[in-house]
Amino acid sequence: MWTPEQRRAADRSGLRYPSDLTDAEWSIVEPMIPPARHGGRKRSVNVREVLNGIFYILWTGCQWKALPKDLPPKSTVHDYLELWNWDGTLERIHHALYVAVREQEGREASPTAAIIDSQTARGAQKGVLARSFGLQRGQEGQGSQAAHPGRHAGPAAERGRASGRRSGPRWSLPSATPGQVFDPGI
Repeated sequence: MWTPEQRRAADRSGLRYPSDLTDAEWSIVEPMIPPARHGGRKRSVNVREVLNGIFYILWTGCQWKALPKDLPPKSTVHDYLELWNWDGTLERIHHALYVAVREQEGREASPTAAIIDSQTARGAQKGVLARSFGLQRGQEGQGSQAAHPGRHAGPAAERGRASGRRSGPRWSLPSATPGQVFDPGI
């Protein structure tokens, strides 16, 4: 049952969109956003608004072209989403928030027990998860990668590798893996 205190904390009526970050939420996430790169132009985009754009897309499930005009352009929002997914920023934010929520509820930071049903146990014994989700890439006959090679490694991706171009975000980062392909599914 909700308490009045919980209702006040969950109230999003004062925000422009329900998906927007509150000041309290932004103060938690802001330190985890990497700073702008040195050299070149200064960052001109408001990173909080970029996150608001990402959350708007996730909240509403709308198409990228339906992103409201008072948020950054869809290409900017998409490029930052792609970059933060590629460099691990989204994963770090998720992990930090996950640990904070568990500790706030009085639990240990990482779970000490797991529930496994009989179907999961059977699937793991047969290696179904590894095959069906393509976790063992590079092995023939494994997963959807081998079953549908045109979807993930089509002619465009092959041309990019053959010409020496790197697939992935436009930004060049020192930790880039040659030939890494990013498929956001958009």
